[in-house]
Amino acid sequence: MINDILRETETKMKKSVESLRQHLTTIRTGRASPALVEHMQVEAWGSAMPLNQLAGITTPDAKMIVIQPYDKTTLKAIEKAIQNSDLGINPSNDGIVIRLALPPLTEERRRNLTKQVKAHVEEGKVAVRNLRRDGGDQIKKLEREKQVSENDQRRGQEKLQELTDKYIREIEHVGAAKEAEVMEV
Repeated sequence: MINDILRETETKMKKSVESLRQHLTTIRTGRASPALVEHMQVEAWGSAMPLNQLAGITTPDAKMIVIQPYDKTTLKAIEKAIQNSDLGINPSNDGIVIRLALPPLTEERRRNLTKQVKAHVEEGKVAVRNLRRDGGDQIKKLEREKQVSENDQRRGQEKLQELTDKYIREIEHVGAAKEAEVMEV
């Protein structure tokens, strides 16, 4: 029973780390990446849709993102969504594709982005700790209901703490890698 709780908790912790990784890809670094815009919501045909469902997104070089809509009628809506986003990039529209030229990041902007990364990393750690708490509560409940012994409960708590430490370290590693990427000139 404890092993089931540990397995379930570990699966959720893995998902938390993966969610953090996905979220960090949307934070701009010095080079162009389709991840910066692919999940941006665009008002098209009366509903909000992710950009990657409306257009092909490519990065021909490190400073340029090219967005080619599948349907030319969505060009203006895509351009408007980019202008309204917090990317701070002005799109250039030639009637066929939209080009986003990424300006170099200033030192101040890099520091702000690093703060964002740290905030997301902290949120990831909190999520893992909450999962530890929930798993620990489930293990304690088993002991209170006399389904496991006190020693088994203690061992389960120790294994749960080991899992938590492992995923906290992984989150810190992911965050440190993203911070280095952001600060890279």
